[in-house]
Amino acid sequence: MRLLISFAALFMSVALLQLSTGGVGPLDALSGIALGFSRAEIGLLGSAHYLGFFIGCWWAPRLMGTVGHSRAFAAFTAMGAIALLAHYIVIGPYAWALMRVASGLCVAGCYTIIEAWLQAKVTNETRGRTMGVYRLVDMSGSLVSQLLIGFLTPAYYMSYSILAMLCCAAILPLTLTAATQPETPSAPRLRPMLAVTRSPLAALGVVVAALSSASFRMVGPVYGQEVGLQVTQIATFLAAFVLGGALAQYPIGWLADKYDRRWVLIWLSLAAIVSCASTALLQGLSTAGILLNAAFFGLTTFPIYSVAAAHAHDFARSEERVELSAALMFWFATGAIAAPLVASYLMEGFGPPALFIMIAVGHAGLAAFGLARMRSRASPAKRTPYIYAPRTSFTIGRLLGRSREKD
Repeated sequence: MRLLISFAALFMSVALLQLSTGGVGPLDALSGIALGFSRAEIGLLGSAHYLGFFIGCWWAPRLMGTVGHSRAFAAFTAMGAIALLAHYIVIGPYAWALMRVASGLCVAGCYTIIEAWLQAKVTNETRGRTMGVYRLVDMSGSLVSQLLIGFLTPAYYMSYSILAMLCCAAILPLTLTAATQPETPSAPRLRPMLAVTRSPLAALGVVVAALSSASFRMVGPVYGQEVGLQVTQIATFLAAFVLGGALAQYPIGWLADKYDRRWVLIWLSLAAIVSCASTALLQGLSTAGILLNAAFFGLTTFPIYSVAAAHAHDFARSEERVELSAALMFWFATGAIAAPLVASYLMEGFGPPALFIMIAVGHAGLAAFGLARMRSRASPAKRTPYIYAPRTSFTIGRLLGRSREKD
């Protein structure tokens, strides 16, 4: 309990950061619609965010080494707040895309610093409980940030000002804490092909996870608006996706530890295809039906990253775990950069259902490749425990590495 209290400042900063940065994606999409942006231009905003995220994951450990944790955190949150406030100084899709690069930098940089701080302070005995609280705070903040969209008016300066205030507020708990800053960790080497050599299926799995998550979060509001949802319904639509994903973690984790993880990935992908088909027929459903479909979509797609990561770690040596986690994050970021832009172009040419057709095709490919891999390699005799792996920074592997060694 004393340890968790000592981390209260970090957890408070995480919650405020999620409320701010978790809301900017859907708000940008809805504001872009109100301002007459094309679907492709709105998709560009989502891709720009993940480009900034990728750059931030790489740059943050180096900035920490130069100026320290607190100053680096303040710098990244300032970038995010400036990007939010600049939305109503320069209005245009390409200017906003540059601002979204800054918001991606903010997210990746702040999470890298928080996770490096946690890693330096936890012990093997407290790691599990600390990570459990951390995941709960992060997921709760993400859920509330989606609901917050229902109270923010699109294309209105006050909406962006509120998010900027929350971003600025995230600076206070961490920079004012009396806790001693930890030593700066070394940055993990980025070896993308390590994930491919250890498990080609896992590498494809995290790309498909990005295809689902990034396109839904960034372009989903456009889909919701085009099938007739109101702003408050779009907010609950997005929140239901996050809630479904959160509820799926324990049962899917149990299945992934009990059965061959490749079968779990295959069945999740097949269920995701069913979910995409039902969501594409959203127009005639009641509000309850909309929410159930979104929750089912989150339930089937959200755990795929963690199952794929656990499968990759089954074939890794202990000394590779941090770099393998970074490599998986690299492939996720690569897929997330491309997914919103591709989805928006498909919706431009073929209408709103094209979003979920694209996601369904990705999952069909993952299921087929999973079946092929089962014919070429046996399941490992010793497996690592399933762990919910947040897609937050390249350093997340340091927090999860010891937990994977328990079995």
